[in-house]
Amino acid sequence: MKDWDYENEQWMRLPVYLKHLPLFTRHLDLNSIVLRWIWSVILKQWFFRMYIRLKVRGDFHEIYKNYPRLLVIANHSSHLDAVAIAAAIPFRYWMDVYIAAAKDYFFTNPLFTFFSKHCLGAIPIDRKDKKGEAVELCVTLLRNLERIWLIIFPEGTRSKDGYIQEFKRGVSLFSEKTTTPLLFLYLEGTTELWPKGRFFAKPGVLTIHVGPVHPPGPIDLIYARYKEFVTRINPAAFRPEGELSEQPRQEPVPIEARLPFGPDEDEAED
Repeated sequence: MKDWDYENEQWMRLPVYLKHLPLFTRHLDLNSIVLRWIWSVILKQWFFRMYIRLKVRGDFHEIYKNYPRLLVIANHSSHLDAVAIAAAIPFRYWMDVYIAAAKDYFFTNPLFTFFSKHCLGAIPIDRKDKKGEAVELCVTLLRNLERIWLIIFPEGTRSKDGYIQEFKRGVSLFSEKTTTPLLFLYLEGTTELWPKGRFFAKPGVLTIHVGPVHPPGPIDLIYARYKEFVTRINPAAFRPEGELSEQPRQEPVPIEARLPFGPDEDEAED
């Protein structure tokens, strides 16, 4: 892949919110590195240690060694989800981590755009895109970058009741078009700490379970395998068959009563 530079005509035509992406420039972005380091200190050393206790069950190091390109998929019910995953991944890998983020939320004003660009490494996804430009952008990144972990929430939007919804087809499309495997994560506790509609998160415990890596496949198969992985941890994570969405949700099974998945839980690594 050819290097890009600031005099390139195509570079000049790029929207401002896309110029941080490594596909478009191989220049070392020192500003992003410094800002992400500061953000990692805030996340790891304060927010997810002093305010919310983040626990990680699994090992990202071995996965990073064996899988330079991954679609990292997880359940989605809270604004905590993306930052919690980022905090769980060791900082040394952050420059290869990107988040598929809703353009109509994370890129709505200069402050959010700056934060999303430099701290999250967010890729703007237009949820009303009819031309498939967001899909093509993600596919191009996955095909051209030697290392990329793209975090994506296959439900498409936050769950209103905390139950995991069926997956949208996009994650399967990305995976099959680029032969990129998928890493399963399950976020436990985000619904209780910061549900949809609440102004801010409350203190508590959040656990991220690092699951298996699944090969590319059709969305029905990916959803079925993800459901198998999650129900081993929390049988109440999915809505019971026949239950309407507005009915009260079942209380989750206490964590101490479940069989553990993977290694013993540890604090998120620096």
